[in-house]
Amino acid sequence: MTPGRRHGRALTVLLSALLAGTACGPVADRKPQDLRVGYDSLDGSLAVWPPRGDLSGDAATTTAVTDAVRDWRSPADDRAHLPSSGILFSGRVDGAPVALVAADVPGESASWLLQLTRDGDRYAITRATEYTDPGYLVYSDVLPVQTAGGRRYLVSARVQRLLGPQGRALTVADGLSAPVDVPACTAVPVTATLRATESLPRGRAADRLLDLGTGTADPRYPLVRDESGTGRRALTGLDTCVLAGDRGPFGSIPRRIGDRDAPRSVPTSWPMAKLTVRSLGEVALGGGEPAELQQLSWDTDAGTMTAVVYRPADGSAPVVSPADRATPLQTYQLPVPGQPLVVLSWRATRDSSLSVPPGTPLLVERPGLVVVPEPSRSQTFSLANTDKTHYRSITPR
Repeated sequence: MTPGRRHGRALTVLLSALLAGTACGPVADRKPQDLRVGYDSLDGSLAVWPPRGDLSGDAATTTAVTDAVRDWRSPADDRAHLPSSGILFSGRVDGAPVALVAADVPGESASWLLQLTRDGDRYAITRATEYTDPGYLVYSDVLPVQTAGGRRYLVSARVQRLLGPQGRALTVADGLSAPVDVPACTAVPVTATLRATESLPRGRAADRLLDLGTGTADPRYPLVRDESGTGRRALTGLDTCVLAGDRGPFGSIPRRIGDRDAPRSVPTSWPMAKLTVRSLGEVALGGGEPAELQQLSWDTDAGTMTAVVYRPADGSAPVVSPADRATPLQTYQLPVPGQPLVVLSWRATRDSSLSVPPGTPLLVERPGLVVVPEPSRSQTFSLANTDKTHYRSITPR
């Protein structure tokens, strides 16, 4: 099974307490074998996820959706726990029946957002994304929905107003927003205003998210928390489909289940929140115009990850490295066309000293940063501090 998730945010804990304190459970007249419609979570007296959609009261639809969810398996072959899952929306969208289910998968300590459409007299799961933020999916307030008409968002009852790309207010009916044009491979902001509730006595004027684009492939969840707004700046000019690739920052560290990689699961390096960027300075290669070198940082459910971005001076496409877990000595393999590089970064102090293999040409050398050509064979670099020496090895790709 996947590693246990980290503890959720304070809001998650508070809402869990509210749920337990109000003794909310499955609706009394619901058939035990069927999914609940809506979700039994309260924020004070507010039902956070009430039943939505014009088919939410249709028993046959609920049974058909339940049957499809019961048969579904995650990439790790785990199933949803029906009593702790729920149908958040069931209704016609763009003329076709659609259901959205928050599926609890205890075997992975995970929550999944399942999107279903009707296929004859049955329902079939057409989208399945794993919610990688700590806590349960139902403690989020904005969920992504992909329909024939474009991207939509399903919002909780806490959402008072929703702004899409370009800061335009989106019309919301029965919890579902109007379609909005979201690019396939460009991050765009989505901002919700949350009303005052027991858990948020003053509400929240700007609950910021980034939508990584409609090209984000399942099971990767496309919304990333961006509370400070730094993520929007960090991803400016970057192709999110490249970032999500097997050699991109967000997709390069596969999840492991047991002793094996699980390529069909969400990568361990997939972003969850706190995307930031800082400049590492300019780098001039071969006498050319200096390019800007940046370091991306973001939170995942496995800790902090980093990567570097090389932005050419001529405005051509940026080059990105695979992810590296946050360590005292960061190493990045940067596939610059015609001159692949290795970037080494650390927090320089009076007592820190970097050692490189003899004969290694230093293209850039300054406190906290060294850039060298990618070696033709495996090489080891070391960073000596007062209390410990850190070693990192680089193997040619």
